[in-house]
Amino acid sequence: MSISRRALIMGAVPACLALSVSYRSLSQAASHGAFEVTHTNEEWQKLLTPEQYRVLREAGTEAPFTSPLLNEKRSGTFACAGCDLDTFSSANKYDSGTGWPSFWAPLKGGIEQSPGGSRMFGIEVHCHRCGGHLGHVFDDGPQPTGQRYCINGVALKFKPAHT
Repeated sequence: MSISRRALIMGAVPACLALSVSYRSLSQAASHGAFEVTHTNEEWQKLLTPEQYRVLREAGTEAPFTSPLLNEKRSGTFACAGCDLDTFSSANKYDSGTGWPSFWAPLKGGIEQSPGGSRMFGIEVHCHRCGGHLGHVFDDGPQPTGQRYCINGVALKFKPAHT
């Protein structure tokens, strides 16, 4: 089966629009103080690296297999790189083979999911405290949840457990 360029573009346009609308509503919520931690764009740019800003504040995606956190196997917690809120536990991390750190469940109170999205890109996952874009969740993960939280490593920082 061959897909024409036109069919590919026509299929991509609605998906891009859905992501754009989802991000715009998230940006509007952040700028209206709907999150506990808010900053102006200029402040975020000073607080984050350019790549962190692109992912967390502009809903970008890092290249697969580039994050050092992909191979992080120590016990600990993964926190939002924007506001330090704990979002995922190393106990729920697994190798999905996709090239991004993946988890089968978030920590309670760490994330929110934006309504909308698409099956191709999953539902957007963002930080509960600052609204930073973390990644997406899909329904193809392991048990017990069946969920795959596919998260940009650049949007996280790892805090090793004290032993």
